[in-house]
Amino acid sequence: MKTKIISILILLLAGINLFAQEKENWSLTDCINYALEQNIQVRQSILTNLSNQVNKEQAEAQKLPSVSASVRQNFSWSNSEDLVTGSSSFSGSNSTSYSVSSSITLYNGSKLKNLIEQAELDLQSGMYDSETIKESVTISILNAYLQVLFTNEQIKNAGKQVEATSEQLMLAEERLNMGIISMSDYLQVKSQLASEKLSLANANSQYAIARVSLMQLMELPVSDNFSIINPVMDESVNKNLTPFAQEVYATALEIKPEIKSAEYRKESAALNEKIATAGCYPSVSAEAGLGTGYSNFSEAGYLSQLNDQISPSFGISVSIPIFQKKQAKTSVAFAKINYQNAELQEIDTKNQLRKEIEQVCVDVVSAQSEYEASVEQFNSTQESYNLAEEKFNNGLINSVDFLFEKTNLIVAESNLLQSKYNLIFSYKILDFYTGNQITL
Repeated sequence: MKTKIISILILLLAGINLFAQEKENWSLTDCINYALEQNIQVRQSILTNLSNQVNKEQAEAQKLPSVSASVRQNFSWSNSEDLVTGSSSFSGSNSTSYSVSSSITLYNGSKLKNLIEQAELDLQSGMYDSETIKESVTISILNAYLQVLFTNEQIKNAGKQVEATSEQLMLAEERLNMGIISMSDYLQVKSQLASEKLSLANANSQYAIARVSLMQLMELPVSDNFSIINPVMDESVNKNLTPFAQEVYATALEIKPEIKSAEYRKESAALNEKIATAGCYPSVSAEAGLGTGYSNFSEAGYLSQLNDQISPSFGISVSIPIFQKKQAKTSVAFAKINYQNAELQEIDTKNQLRKEIEQVCVDVVSAQSEYEASVEQFNSTQESYNLAEEKFNNGLINSVDFLFEKTNLIVAESNLLQSKYNLIFSYKILDFYTGNQITL
């Protein structure tokens, strides 16, 4: 069964690689699913879960009796001398023995029962650890995906600025030729265009870096054909949420895998003390066996000897620990310490989750305020720029005043774009802690 499962996984991975080679436009869901299939830590956690499953099966098998069989064939030779006659004789013998034996543990301080329960807890804990890794990969992909979208919009905005300034430079050149503006004004517009072209080049560079980072996080070979789908977003990004940390925390405690894993690990550590304590109690086991044999010294036939010499056996043994050099007590002491450590680990995990949620709730409110302020700043700056552009086109203000307004507009537009994606990311992190699916 395990061989079949591994074979199916290999076929699935091969199919996924073929799918990745053919696919060009990736949605966020596509990127996350592919990354989860390819991520080494995720795949290692799956193998760990398989190992835990094997350990559980082995623990359950310890309750069954052990059965073994043996066959022994023996040959011997001897050379004897008659002291009276002085003659010597050579003789040989052969014998065969068969035996079957079985043993089963009747009582060992509930150690087997606790080992089985602990193996189940370790299996569950490992499965939640795997989910925790998957969630971490999902957040990394989300962040990288949004970074690609952000830098792509930076390119568009920078391109629009270059296009607008290029038209203004053509107008400035006409005015220079007509003697309406000075060479200084013309050069300032030309310098602005060069600066914006540099900004466009930087935006393209940042986009390329973000794109490569996303593919590398996905464990996808870098390809020129790779592109992501730009999701359609509402014009009003702000949802005006007021998340309460305690409510979000209460929800997260019920669903987050790291919390479940910590709880199972604490329960497993508690069983370690019971398992160690079992070493202080007597153990009782039962043994049964059946044996027979054949020898050429007997005149009876082979089958007759096997039938006549059948010898069943049955016994019960009790092992009582008297002095173990404090091994059992030491094991119990270590088990108690490990349980206390597991308790602290659970508390630390919950505290860490609470702190993260408190920070997320603050980030959401702050991001909403920042976004609204950025929108207001951009709108007012846009109006001021439109008025300055009209005045510049009519020759009412010089290039210095006009470019000052243009620079303010560029800064305001950049701030708005940054606050927009910061708000989107904050919302998605809030969805992450409340158990909502991460989509765009």
